[in-house]
Amino acid sequence: MHRVVVLVYPGIQLLDAVGPAEIFAGARSFGADYELTVVSPDGAPVRGDSGLTLGADHAIADVERADTLLVAGGLGFRAACEPSVLAEVRRLAATASRVCSVCSGAFVLAEAGLLAGRRATTHWVASSELSRAYPDVTVEPDRIFVRDGPIYTSAGVTAGMDLALALVEADHGAQVARTIARWMVMFLQRPGGQSQFSARLDHPVSSGSPLRPVIDEIAADPAGDHRVPTLARRVGVSERHLGRLFADQLGTTPARFVERVRVEAARGLLEESVITVAAVSTRSGFGSPETLRRAFVRVLGVGPDDYRSRFRTTERN
Repeated sequence: MHRVVVLVYPGIQLLDAVGPAEIFAGARSFGADYELTVVSPDGAPVRGDSGLTLGADHAIADVERADTLLVAGGLGFRAACEPSVLAEVRRLAATASRVCSVCSGAFVLAEAGLLAGRRATTHWVASSELSRAYPDVTVEPDRIFVRDGPIYTSAGVTAGMDLALALVEADHGAQVARTIARWMVMFLQRPGGQSQFSARLDHPVSSGSPLRPVIDEIAADPAGDHRVPTLARRVGVSERHLGRLFADQLGTTPARFVERVRVEAARGLLEESVITVAAVSTRSGFGSPETLRRAFVRVLGVGPDDYRSRFRTTERN
Protein backbone atom coordinates (compact mmCIF):
# COMPACT_ATOMS: atom_id res chain seq x y z
CA MET A 1 0.00 0.00 0.00
CA HIS A 2 1.09 3.57 -0.73
CA ARG A 3 0.60 5.43 2.54
CA VAL A 4 -0.58 9.01 2.19
CA VAL A 5 -0.19 10.89 5.48
CA VAL A 6 -2.11 14.17 5.74
CA LEU A 7 -1.11 16.59 8.49
CA VAL A 8 -3.97 18.68 9.90
CA TYR A 9 -4.05 21.14 12.80
CA PRO A 10 -6.44 23.63 14.43
CA GLY A 11 -7.47 26.33 11.99
CA ILE A 12 -6.96 24.37 8.78
CA GLN A 13 -8.94 24.98 5.61
CA LEU A 14 -10.80 21.67 5.60
CA LEU A 15 -10.96 21.40 1.82
CA ASP A 16 -7.15 21.49 1.74
CA ALA A 17 -7.22 18.09 3.43
CA VAL A 18 -10.57 16.67 2.36
CA GLY A 19 -10.23 17.63 -1.32
CA PRO A 20 -7.04 15.64 -1.97
CA ALA A 21 -8.37 12.81 0.23
CA GLU A 22 -11.40 12.49 -2.06
CA ILE A 23 -9.11 12.28 -5.09
CA PHE A 24 -7.07 9.47 -3.52
CA ALA A 25 -10.28 7.73 -2.42
CA GLY A 26 -11.61 7.99 -5.97
CA ALA A 27 -8.41 6.43 -7.27
CA ARG A 28 -8.92 3.48 -4.91
CA SER A 29 -12.21 2.83 -6.68
CA PHE A 30 -10.18 2.16 -9.82
CA GLY A 31 -7.65 -0.13 -8.21
CA ALA A 32 -5.09 2.31 -6.82
CA ASP A 33 -3.38 1.19 -3.63
CA TYR A 34 -3.62 4.34 -1.49
CA GLU A 35 -3.95 4.10 2.27
CA LEU A 36 -4.93 7.45 3.78
CA THR A 37 -3.87 8.40 7.32
CA VAL A 38 -4.82 11.71 8.92
CA VAL A 39 -2.53 12.96 11.67
CA SER A 40 -2.68 15.98 13.96
CA PRO A 41 -0.04 17.37 16.33
CA ASP A 42 -1.45 15.45 19.32
CA GLY A 43 -3.84 12.96 17.72
CA ALA A 44 -6.92 14.96 18.72
CA PRO A 45 -9.63 16.10 16.30
CA VAL A 46 -9.04 19.59 14.88
CA ARG A 47 -11.51 22.39 14.34
CA GLY A 48 -11.17 23.98 10.92
CA ASP A 49 -11.47 27.68 10.20
CA SER A 50 -15.01 27.01 8.95
CA GLY A 51 -16.04 25.76 12.40
CA LEU A 52 -16.31 22.12 11.29
CA THR A 53 -14.26 19.44 13.05
CA LEU A 54 -12.10 16.79 11.39
CA GLY A 55 -10.98 13.64 13.19
CA ALA A 56 -7.39 12.39 13.20
CA ASP A 57 -6.23 8.76 13.13
CA HIS A 58 -3.00 9.34 15.07
CA ALA A 59 -0.65 11.89 16.51
CA ILE A 60 2.05 12.68 13.98
CA ALA A 61 4.73 11.28 16.30
CA ASP A 62 2.98 7.88 16.30
CA VAL A 63 3.30 7.36 12.52
CA GLU A 64 6.52 5.64 11.52
CA ARG A 65 6.64 6.44 7.82
CA ALA A 66 4.87 8.01 4.87
CA ASP A 67 5.14 7.40 1.15
CA THR A 68 3.45 10.74 0.48
CA LEU A 69 3.37 13.40 3.18
CA LEU A 70 0.84 16.18 2.57
CA VAL A 71 0.54 19.27 4.79
CA ALA A 72 -2.81 21.03 4.59
CA GLY A 73 -3.10 24.81 4.71
CA GLY A 74 -5.31 27.27 6.52
CA LEU A 75 -5.25 30.40 8.64
CA GLY A 76 -3.97 28.42 11.62
CA PHE A 77 -0.83 27.13 9.88
CA ARG A 78 1.38 28.52 12.64
CA ALA A 79 -0.06 25.80 14.91
CA ALA A 80 1.96 23.36 12.82
CA CYS A 81 5.12 25.47 13.07
CA GLU A 82 5.83 24.49 16.67
CA PRO A 83 9.34 23.01 17.01
CA SER A 84 8.06 19.59 18.08
CA VAL A 85 5.70 19.35 15.09
CA LEU A 86 8.33 20.60 12.66
CA ALA A 87 10.72 17.95 13.94
CA GLU A 88 8.12 15.27 13.15
CA VAL A 89 7.49 16.78 9.70
CA ARG A 90 11.21 16.55 8.95
CA ARG A 91 11.34 12.98 10.26
CA LEU A 92 8.41 11.82 8.14
CA ALA A 93 9.68 13.74 5.11
CA ALA A 94 12.90 11.75 5.32
CA THR A 95 10.89 8.52 4.94
CA ALA A 96 8.67 9.79 2.10
CA SER A 97 9.21 9.58 -1.63
CA ARG A 98 7.42 12.92 -1.99
CA VAL A 99 6.37 15.76 0.30
CA CYS A 100 3.47 18.05 -0.58
CA SER A 101 1.68 21.12 0.70
CA VAL A 102 -1.60 22.82 -0.08
CA CYS A 103 -2.00 26.59 0.24
CA SER A 104 -0.30 27.97 3.38
CA GLY A 105 0.98 24.49 4.20
CA ALA A 106 4.00 25.73 2.22
CA PHE A 107 4.92 27.86 5.24
CA VAL A 108 5.18 24.71 7.34
CA LEU A 109 7.49 23.07 4.81
CA ALA A 110 9.54 26.26 4.57
CA GLU A 111 9.84 26.60 8.35
CA ALA A 112 10.93 22.96 8.49
CA GLY A 113 13.71 23.79 6.03
CA LEU A 114 12.31 21.57 3.27
CA LEU A 115 11.91 24.35 0.68
CA ALA A 116 15.37 25.87 1.02
CA GLY A 117 16.88 26.41 -2.43
CA ARG A 118 13.72 25.17 -4.12
CA ARG A 119 10.90 26.60 -6.22
CA ALA A 120 7.47 26.68 -4.58
CA THR A 121 4.03 28.26 -4.66
CA THR A 122 1.18 28.99 -2.28
CA HIS A 123 -2.14 30.84 -2.35
CA TRP A 124 -1.78 34.07 -4.35
CA VAL A 125 -2.66 36.20 -1.32
CA ALA A 126 0.26 34.75 0.67
CA SER A 127 2.92 34.56 -2.05
CA SER A 128 4.61 37.85 -1.16
CA GLU A 129 4.70 36.94 2.53
CA LEU A 130 6.26 33.54 1.77
CA SER A 131 8.89 35.19 -0.42
CA ARG A 132 9.76 37.80 2.22
CA ALA A 133 9.85 35.34 5.11
CA TYR A 134 11.96 32.76 3.27
CA PRO A 135 14.29 34.49 0.78
CA ASP A 136 16.00 31.17 0.01
CA VAL A 137 12.75 29.94 -1.59
CA THR A 138 11.95 30.90 -5.18
CA VAL A 139 8.22 31.63 -5.03
CA GLU A 140 6.24 31.26 -8.27
CA PRO A 141 2.99 33.07 -7.42
CA ASP A 142 1.01 32.30 -10.58
CA ARG A 143 1.38 28.52 -10.54
CA ILE A 144 -1.43 26.13 -9.61
CA PHE A 145 1.20 23.74 -8.31
CA VAL A 146 4.98 23.42 -8.51
CA ARG A 147 7.16 20.35 -8.42
CA ASP A 148 10.81 20.70 -7.47
CA GLY A 149 12.35 17.25 -7.11
CA PRO A 150 10.38 15.30 -4.48
CA ILE A 151 8.69 18.47 -3.14
CA TYR A 152 5.29 19.56 -4.42
CA THR A 153 3.57 22.78 -3.38
CA SER A 154 0.18 24.00 -4.56
CA ALA A 155 -1.97 27.10 -4.53
CA GLY A 156 -5.05 27.54 -2.37
CA VAL A 157 -8.04 25.34 -1.64
CA THR A 158 -9.14 23.49 -4.82
CA ALA A 159 -5.58 23.59 -6.17
CA GLY A 160 -4.86 20.78 -3.71
CA MET A 161 -7.20 18.63 -5.75
CA ASP A 162 -5.34 19.58 -8.94
CA LEU A 163 -2.14 18.49 -7.22
CA ALA A 164 -3.64 15.20 -6.04
CA LEU A 165 -4.83 14.45 -9.58
CA ALA A 166 -1.29 15.02 -10.84
CA LEU A 167 0.05 12.63 -8.20
CA VAL A 168 -2.48 9.97 -9.18
CA GLU A 169 -1.53 10.44 -12.84
CA ALA A 170 2.15 10.02 -11.97
CA ASP A 171 1.37 6.82 -10.04
CA HIS A 172 -1.31 5.21 -12.19
CA GLY A 173 -1.42 6.93 -15.56
CA ALA A 174 -3.48 9.53 -17.36
CA GLN A 175 -6.52 7.32 -17.93
CA VAL A 176 -7.15 6.78 -14.21
CA ALA A 177 -6.61 10.48 -13.49
CA ARG A 178 -8.90 11.45 -16.38
CA THR A 179 -11.65 9.15 -15.11
CA ILE A 180 -11.42 10.62 -11.60
CA ALA A 181 -11.48 14.17 -12.99
CA ARG A 182 -14.69 13.39 -14.89
CA TRP A 183 -16.22 11.83 -11.81
CA MET A 184 -15.29 14.86 -9.69
CA VAL A 185 -16.40 17.28 -12.45
CA MET A 186 -12.92 18.81 -12.63
CA PHE A 187 -10.42 19.84 -15.27
CA LEU A 188 -7.66 17.28 -15.60
CA GLN A 189 -5.38 20.28 -16.21
CA ARG A 190 -6.82 23.63 -15.13
CA PRO A 191 -6.35 26.35 -17.78
CA GLY A 192 -4.41 29.43 -16.75
CA GLY A 193 -2.70 30.30 -13.49
CA GLN A 194 -3.63 31.91 -10.19
CA SER A 195 -3.66 35.46 -11.58
CA GLN A 196 -7.11 34.95 -13.07
CA PHE A 197 -8.49 34.44 -9.54
CA SER A 198 -6.50 37.10 -7.67
CA ALA A 199 -7.72 40.37 -6.22
CA ARG A 200 -7.36 43.63 -8.08
CA LEU A 201 -3.90 45.09 -8.55
CA ASP A 202 -2.42 46.70 -5.46
CA HIS A 203 -0.01 49.64 -5.63
CA PRO A 204 2.34 49.40 -2.61
CA VAL A 205 3.93 52.83 -3.06
CA SER A 206 4.07 55.46 -0.32
CA SER A 207 2.37 58.82 -0.73
CA GLY A 208 5.75 60.56 -0.65
CA SER A 209 7.17 58.60 -3.57
CA PRO A 210 7.61 60.44 -6.89
CA LEU A 211 5.83 57.48 -8.48
CA ARG A 212 2.64 57.94 -6.44
CA PRO A 213 0.95 60.57 -8.64
CA VAL A 214 2.07 58.75 -11.78
CA ILE A 215 0.62 55.36 -10.85
CA ASP A 216 -2.55 57.05 -9.58
CA GLU A 217 -2.94 58.72 -12.97
CA ILE A 218 -2.34 55.43 -14.80
CA ALA A 219 -4.93 53.69 -12.64
CA ALA A 220 -7.46 56.52 -13.14
CA ASP A 221 -7.06 56.53 -16.93
CA PRO A 222 -5.68 53.21 -18.20
CA ALA A 223 -6.31 54.20 -21.83
CA GLY A 224 -4.24 57.40 -21.56
CA ASP A 225 -0.80 58.07 -23.01
CA HIS A 226 1.48 56.19 -20.65
CA ARG A 227 4.52 55.64 -22.84
CA VAL A 228 7.83 55.68 -21.00
CA PRO A 229 8.98 59.11 -22.31
CA THR A 230 5.64 60.62 -21.31
CA LEU A 231 5.78 59.09 -17.83
CA ALA A 232 9.36 60.28 -17.35
CA ARG A 233 8.38 63.85 -18.20
CA ARG A 234 5.54 63.70 -15.68
CA VAL A 235 7.91 62.61 -12.93
CA GLY A 236 10.64 64.99 -14.05
CA VAL A 237 13.33 62.32 -14.33
CA SER A 238 15.18 60.54 -17.10
CA GLU A 239 13.71 57.41 -18.66
CA ARG A 240 16.55 55.38 -17.13
CA HIS A 241 15.88 56.75 -13.64
CA LEU A 242 12.15 56.11 -14.08
CA GLY A 243 12.94 52.49 -14.85
CA ARG A 244 15.01 52.25 -11.66
CA LEU A 245 12.16 53.73 -9.61
CA PHE A 246 9.69 51.19 -10.97
CA ALA A 247 12.13 48.32 -10.43
CA ASP A 248 12.97 49.37 -6.86
CA GLN A 249 9.44 50.22 -5.68
CA LEU A 250 7.21 47.96 -7.78
CA GLY A 251 9.53 45.21 -8.96
CA THR A 252 8.60 45.68 -12.60
CA THR A 253 9.11 47.92 -15.62
CA PRO A 254 6.91 50.93 -16.49
CA ALA A 255 5.57 49.16 -19.58
CA ARG A 256 4.70 45.98 -17.67
CA PHE A 257 3.01 48.02 -14.94
CA VAL A 258 0.87 49.88 -17.49
CA GLU A 259 -0.02 46.60 -19.15
CA ARG A 260 -1.08 45.09 -15.83
CA VAL A 261 -3.26 48.10 -14.97
CA ARG A 262 -4.91 47.85 -18.38
CA VAL A 263 -5.52 44.13 -17.92
CA GLU A 264 -7.19 44.87 -14.57
CA ALA A 265 -9.37 47.53 -16.20
CA ALA A 266 -10.34 45.11 -18.95
CA ARG A 267 -11.15 42.42 -16.37
CA GLY A 268 -13.67 44.72 -14.73
CA LEU A 269 -15.29 45.60 -18.04
CA LEU A 270 -15.53 41.94 -19.07
CA GLU A 271 -17.09 40.94 -15.75
CA GLU A 272 -19.56 43.79 -15.37
CA SER A 273 -20.65 44.89 -18.85
CA VAL A 274 -21.98 43.45 -22.10
CA ILE A 275 -19.84 45.54 -24.44
CA THR A 276 -17.82 43.77 -27.12
CA VAL A 277 -14.25 42.66 -26.66
CA ALA A 278 -13.26 45.26 -29.26
CA ALA A 279 -14.86 48.00 -27.16
CA VAL A 280 -13.17 46.63 -24.03
CA SER A 281 -9.81 46.76 -25.76
CA THR A 282 -10.34 50.41 -26.70
CA ARG A 283 -11.62 51.53 -23.31
CA SER A 284 -8.84 49.78 -21.42
CA GLY A 285 -6.07 51.19 -23.60
CA PHE A 286 -5.05 48.16 -25.65
CA GLY A 287 -6.33 49.54 -28.95
CA SER A 288 -7.18 46.22 -30.60
CA PRO A 289 -8.71 42.88 -29.58
CA GLU A 290 -5.54 41.03 -30.60
CA THR A 291 -3.33 43.21 -28.38
CA LEU A 292 -5.81 42.65 -25.53
CA ARG A 293 -5.80 38.90 -26.13
CA ARG A 294 -1.99 38.68 -26.09
CA ALA A 295 -1.81 40.68 -22.86
CA PHE A 296 -4.47 38.51 -21.19
CA VAL A 297 -2.68 35.30 -22.13
CA ARG A 298 0.64 36.72 -20.93
CA VAL A 299 -0.66 38.05 -17.60
CA LEU A 300 -3.56 35.71 -16.74
CA GLY A 301 -2.93 32.61 -18.82
CA VAL A 302 -6.37 32.80 -20.50
CA GLY A 303 -7.89 34.85 -23.31
CA PRO A 304 -10.54 37.56 -22.74
CA ASP A 305 -13.43 35.49 -24.11
CA ASP A 306 -12.60 32.57 -21.83
CA TYR A 307 -12.15 34.92 -18.90
CA ARG A 308 -15.57 36.51 -19.47
CA SER A 309 -17.27 33.12 -19.74
CA ARG A 310 -15.80 32.01 -16.38
CA PHE A 311 -16.20 35.12 -14.27
CA ARG A 312 -19.05 37.22 -15.58
CA THR A 313 -21.91 35.31 -13.92
CA THR A 314 -22.82 32.10 -12.12
CA GLU A 315 -26.03 31.80 -14.14
CA ARG A 316 -26.17 29.16 -16.83
CA ASN A 317 -26.38 30.48 -20.37
